[in-house]
Amino acid sequence: MAPSLFVRFGMRANYPLVGVGAVIWRDDTLLLIRRGKPPKTDEWSIPGGRQEVGETVAAAVLREVMEETDLEVEILGLIDVVDAIFPGEADGMHYTIIDFSARWVAGEARAGSDATAVLWIPLHQLPQFEMWSETRRIIEMSARMHGPLAASR
Repeated sequence: MAPSLFVRFGMRANYPLVGVGAVIWRDDTLLLIRRGKPPKTDEWSIPGGRQEVGETVAAAVLREVMEETDLEVEILGLIDVVDAIFPGEADGMHYTIIDFSARWVAGEARAGSDATAVLWIPLHQLPQFEMWSETRRIIEMSARMHGPLAASR
């Protein structure tokens, strides 16, 4: 039997962990975070993290956004589900990530928990930021579904 990818989390699991993410819109801007932990340390991304046992996916999104950004958001809808498999990072990681669009409701964005920086940007500035291609795809899908590009349809 092959060693588990998740021994580092203190558990033996031969299956992916469930993660959540949120593309957060405030008017025509979106929130980016700089990742402070693997995978993709120091790259720009969207807020998110692992779902906890006994927690709904929606509750996980709201909690992770609050922990990483100090923001209260409203979930607008599901964007997509992403298979995130990083065999070379931190002894290997495999997540099934459920990504949502969200709307800013309250709070001032501050980097917390796993984020080292937060930044509101207009969508047209997205190409300037180094990020995983799947993150960029999710942001662009959200822009068409619930963000500034949705209004132009």
